[in-house]
Amino acid sequence: MSSPGPAGPAPGPDWLDAFADAVGVARTTADDRAAVLDLARVVAHGTGHRADAPVAAYVAGLAAAAGLVPADALARAEQLLGPGGGDPE
Repeated sequence: MSSPGPAGPAPGPDWLDAFADAVGVARTTADDRAAVLDLARVVAHGTGHRADAPVAAYVAGLAAAAGLVPADALARAEQLLGPGGGDPE
């Protein structure tokens, strides 16, 4: 387990679990975290605007509240961006 920092757990899965608990939502899985990070990468590279990445992650969170899993949100972003749309050159 990570050592607590000044305001709680160190960054990483322990911090994310503490944050989920603090805001009253389910903790994330490793697969969900990987899908959200992939979503951010795909969107940032695919749109050419890095600022789109956190907003897309937020939208994916809204979709998750409606039952869409992060991997499906990633697949839909890749579909919208087209072939190679999120691959860095």
